[in-house]
Amino acid sequence: MSSIRDVAERARVAVSTVSAALNGTRPVAADTRRRIEQAAAELGYRPSLLARGLQSKRTRILALLYPTPRSGFGLTEMQFATGAAEAARELGYHLLLSPEHAEPVEELRHITGLGLVDGVLLMEVGLDDERTDFLLEAGVPFSMIGRTRDPGSIDYADIDFAATAAAAVAHVAGLGHRKLAFFNLSADRHAARYGPAIRAGAEFAEAARAAGIGYVDDFRPGSADEGGQAFERLVAAHPDTTALAVMDDHAAVGVIAAVAARGWRIPEDLTLLLVLSSARVAEMFHPRLTTLEPPSAELGGLGARMLIGRLEGDGPPAQRLLPCRLVVGDSSAPPRAGERTGS
Repeated sequence: MSSIRDVAERARVAVSTVSAALNGTRPVAADTRRRIEQAAAELGYRPSLLARGLQSKRTRILALLYPTPRSGFGLTEMQFATGAAEAARELGYHLLLSPEHAEPVEELRHITGLGLVDGVLLMEVGLDDERTDFLLEAGVPFSMIGRTRDPGSIDYADIDFAATAAAAVAHVAGLGHRKLAFFNLSADRHAARYGPAIRAGAEFAEAARAAGIGYVDDFRPGSADEGGQAFERLVAAHPDTTALAVMDDHAAVGVIAAVAARGWRIPEDLTLLLVLSSARVAEMFHPRLTTLEPPSAELGGLGARMLIGRLEGDGPPAQRLLPCRLVVGDSSAPPRAGERTGS
């Protein structure tokens, strides 16, 4: 296995210069740094994380804290993590994925108390997230993918829910739909004041009001069974609804089954949209669903870069909002003329 001395010999520099270039302990001329990095790559040399930590008092390890969803990690969720990991790697850091369970603050206390991580990247952020209070009081550097009710000067990258809702409503209104229903996330996510659930609900209602179309949103299914039941209640109470946006992928499965059980078809009898699901997830449905795809990898990367910038003292707080991308599938169509009026 190659050593730091081998790299120094190939790059024709002192061992101390290699250490400074690869560990960031002091400035090194750009040409010299490139020569050292090329030599290290050719020899397959990677500096020891332990040695880096001893020299710089830093481990260059970041912890990504993610409360485990009750349905497990899905493709959309993992895209956030992989985006963060790739950005960290490009900047010379490693990312530790740490799923949280019942006591997130205690887990945070344990992880940060070990001294193994330089900073923390929070996901699935609530409006009144207690984890941020702990990290601020403990003086642990962190950033958020998502944001609290009042993030102040905390770095964050989050979805632009206003722009996302406006794009969804413009899509269905442009097809000629006059009434949209919105199935938000489950009741327990609302009780926890989960940021995306609260913000999406408020912004969809505002976008529908601004577009002048009817809107129904008193539904929070969190499973396939609940999705089917919610759809039946929707049709019974609001039979003139011809477009539906759903935030939970599992609930969408139940909606599709309930539509089929009625002898209806998507999109002929109902335009169906996913919200905050990747295009790859939408392609798994039949028909392929229209989705508002979150910029998952980009948000993950931004969150990691913001945290590293904070660790390295780069500039003022960074706060970014990015909209979801409308990916039109086979579940969008104009409403049938003269169908399901009233109520």
